Amino acid sequence: MAHIPFLSHYLERKNIEYQNQLLARQVEEVQNIYLTMRGWRHDYHNHLQSMKAYVEMGQYDKLQEYLGLLENDLDQVNQLCDSGNVNLDAILNSKISLAEKNGIRVDYKAACPANLTVSDIDLCALIGNLIDNAVEACEGLADPYIRLYIGVLKNQLYISVTNATKDTVRKLDSEYITTKRGNHGHGLKRINLVVEKYEGYINRQNEPGVFVTEIMLPL
Repeated sequence: MAHIPFLSHYLERKNIEYQNQLLARQVEEVQNIYLTMRGWRHDYHNHLQSMKAYVEMGQYDKLQEYLGLLENDLDQVNQLCDSGNVNLDAILNSKISLAEKNGIRVDYKAACPANLTVSDIDLCALIGNLIDNAVEACEGLADPYIRLYIGVLKNQLYISVTNATKDTVRKLDSEYITTKRGNHGHGLKRINLVVEKYEGYINRQNEPGVFVTEIMLPL
């Protein structure tokens, strides 16, 4: 029985460390969004000043050329995710933006139905942990990538995340989850809890260099 206080203290300390790591990551995501928005505002102001100067000098041909260049530049800007769910868009945009900033190629498609059984809080926790785990698995890889799909399949909400990884996982059961260290282990448990809460289905597949998670939740 003497070991119980020690174990309780250890678990409490690990939980505090995990919460602090989550907070630090959220702060980084918010800072990334802020810097991106500030950059857009700065560029927008500069573009207006340039176009105003062309108009004042009557150089309309230069203005037309500038507008053409600006249009091409805007076409190269990644479109913000528009899944149909505002809260989901917020978490997707912050996570994807930060992943791309860290050199990870992200391909995604998300379409979320208006009426869901799963709450927005649980859905965002689920997606957030899936992407966090995928980003963590991509660390240190020469060609990191994440492919994300969210949509409706067979009258259920279908979520698929595929990512590059250097890890080779032999077992994808509770043993795998409990032996993972750090954020990844906590994230896997959180994902499982959400899926179990809504009596959904989860499938994890691991092949050399690739890890896939598929989830289906009732609508």
